[in-house]
Amino acid sequence: MTDSSFRSGYVAIVGRPNVGKSTLMNCIIGQKLSIVTRKPQTTRHRVVGVLTEPDYQVIFLDTPGIIDPRYGLHRSMMKAVSAATAEADLVLFVIAATDSAPDLQSLKRVSNDVPALLVVTKSDLTTPLSALPLVEQYLEIRPFEAVVPVSGKTGFQVDRLLTEIEKRLPAGPRYYPDDMVSEHPERFFVTEIVREKILELYSQEIPYAVQVNVAEYQAGSANKKTRILLDIVVERESQKAVIIGKGGAALKKVGIRARKDIEAFLGEDVYLQLFVKVRSGWRNTDNMLRDYGYDT
Repeated sequence: MTDSSFRSGYVAIVGRPNVGKSTLMNCIIGQKLSIVTRKPQTTRHRVVGVLTEPDYQVIFLDTPGIIDPRYGLHRSMMKAVSAATAEADLVLFVIAATDSAPDLQSLKRVSNDVPALLVVTKSDLTTPLSALPLVEQYLEIRPFEAVVPVSGKTGFQVDRLLTEIEKRLPAGPRYYPDDMVSEHPERFFVTEIVREKILELYSQEIPYAVQVNVAEYQAGSANKKTRILLDIVVERESQKAVIIGKGGAALKKVGIRARKDIEAFLGEDVYLQLFVKVRSGWRNTDNMLRDYGYDT
């Protein structure tokens, strides 16, 4: 029998790159699900995070930062945003307290028919009064259910944000078991961890030309480590040379950092091996994008 007092719903987290969407979701869930770097376009997929409390369950949809598409990959990322907002019972429209002007491009992607909270992140970097003129400009453009200043880094007012979300959830079932925090398989998070290290360690265009795929994944046993072989896909031979580095030093550094985080995530020892492959134009080739898990 379904508990008629239980509430559940889908909440899309939307905004431009680098406003702190992924940091906020990780803070809410209490676990790192979305990779976080200082570079824009870190998030490529819609990442699902599940928060279950005694009286409600929230399925958060962390989305890629909204941009003008230049490649097929970008178009796929923006389709993920559109799908999330279409599915959502509530939208968290995320802006940074340090922004200088309203993000009209992102705002266009949020229908006025969907209830939305204006979430002001990075509130630890400024004062509430300094962000007030920016908030007032947003409120003149479209209605929001509430305005909540938060910090995903410090946890400031995240409890208040959850209260505002809970109040707006419809009656519904538990979509996921109580102990489940995401629907993505472990191999998804493993590839994202490697991509995060590449974003951290390489500059300019290199990280954006990279895709990480599972070539082999064998779960460990009492006598064997989990064996993970991953392909790092780039578009040009010159990019491959940069990823590998002189004598393989750069790739080795990626592997060391990634293995440490993967072992922490899985809670077990891992044998990790990385290979670099060239697939010319993969970011703009539909069949490759589909093979790599993107919706074209």
